[in-house]
Amino acid sequence: MAATSAVDVATNQAPSPVITAEQIQKRVREMGRQISADYRGKTVHVLAVLENSFIFMADLMRVLEVPVQCEFIKPLYRDRQQGTTTTKEIFFSPEIEVRSDHVLLVEGLVHSGLTTDFLMNGLRSRGAASVKLATLLDRQTARRVALQPDYFGFLVDEKFLIGYGLGNPLLERNLPYLAAQPLVT
Repeated sequence: MAATSAVDVATNQAPSPVITAEQIQKRVREMGRQISADYRGKTVHVLAVLENSFIFMADLMRVLEVPVQCEFIKPLYRDRQQGTTTTKEIFFSPEIEVRSDHVLLVEGLVHSGLTTDFLMNGLRSRGAASVKLATLLDRQTARRVALQPDYFGFLVDEKFLIGYGLGNPLLERNLPYLAAQPLVT
């Protein structure tokens, strides 16, 4: 099925765009110009957080006008029991060498900011020359830590978006636009 013909089985309708493909591409080009200007004369180590960032990262890399090194990481979560308290541990795989690199962390969506903040602090502690954050979507109303992306595409409040790399959990990632996930009744 073509990306533009994804259909909600319950309603037999394609999800309505919240942010169109044209709006996304325009904003990605604008972000690319700003990032290129900020990294002029440097090689940028683009580190994409899977799964939500893969389409955004690919489009963003194509418009960057500076040398780029590209890698992917995936957060892994594990419950850790200490007495009666359970905490979440965050790991990232694979381990990435960033010493002296100018790292641009690329996210599809920054929500609470907890995982992103943890990752950025970890990259700094491993000797990165600089660490900046680019996200397509920024849900500031859900933020639980003091984290501000250096570059963002759109501020959003929708509970759950699909398309352009974001999915439910793995479907609809192929839509060229972003749509609100229909509520299941």
